[in-house]
Amino acid sequence: MEIAVVTGGAGFVGSHLVDRLVAEGWRVWVLDNCSTGSWQNLAHHSSEEVVRLPWDVSEPWPLEQLPSRADVVFHLASPASPVHYRRLAVETLMVNSMGTKHALDASLAWGARFVITSTSEAYGDPQITPQPESYWGHVNPVGPRSCYDESKRFAEALTAEYVRSRKLDARILRLFNCYGPRMQHEDGRVVPNFVWQALHGQPLTIYGDGQQTRSFCYVSDEVEAIWRAAVVDGLAGEVINVGNPEERTIRQFAEAVAAVAGVPLTVEWRPLPPDDPTNRCPDISKARTLLQWEPKVSLTEGLKETFKYFQRDV
Repeated sequence: MEIAVVTGGAGFVGSHLVDRLVAEGWRVWVLDNCSTGSWQNLAHHSSEEVVRLPWDVSEPWPLEQLPSRADVVFHLASPASPVHYRRLAVETLMVNSMGTKHALDASLAWGARFVITSTSEAYGDPQITPQPESYWGHVNPVGPRSCYDESKRFAEALTAEYVRSRKLDARILRLFNCYGPRMQHEDGRVVPNFVWQALHGQPLTIYGDGQQTRSFCYVSDEVEAIWRAAVVDGLAGEVINVGNPEERTIRQFAEAVAAVAGVPLTVEWRPLPPDDPTNRCPDISKARTLLQWEPKVSLTEGLKETFKYFQRDV
């Protein structure tokens, strides 16, 4: 039986990845301190399928509680929304630095493949669109978002060095705006904000003039790419964008949310936060070529599933 270790496996994307691994017949160890995730996201799995280990992966790992071998280490641990990474700024820096080092060292000791989920924030406020992996980015190293984007850039650099100097079979995935069930309505990202506001008959909050762009990829599509990155051979050292290449303005996205909710669009306008990116759109040519992957779930279909999830708490 294949064995996976997943850091951040109780979180939004991490728990969906655990679901996929279990469905593929893998046994999974999850390390998570639940600073932003919840063990409830894994409650439907037995302890035989998923071993839950409450742990801050920034601290040295409790090897005596981990398997004696692993086939793949998936490193997803990190706050990912502005609300959480500002609340946990130093912790975010540590999980993406020391946490990444501990995960890399464990992979090396086990002879395991290593898959790290980085972020489109590595590009900062990009000056080109769409963003290819060869673009180095336009990032403020000391701004209010730097605890996240710079620590992710460091995590990428550390991973790349383990590939070069220690011959680790590691792959770096830059995830673009992912959404779907198990997001937290209070985490500050645009999808849960809009969906929650629409469900409660509130105006949708748009920052700036609403012309900034994003691309939205449903969680099952992103997990499919993560899975393929783990099982496809010959990808050591590759950096691969994972996201939906359909770019739309925040205003257009608000219109789509209102349409799915069946409510008239009303908007509350607020000032644009500092360093908020003006555009986000992945070039997924590498994912298409190396992973034979592209997103399949339409925005309307994905939003309907997301609304179903949030309606449980209304």
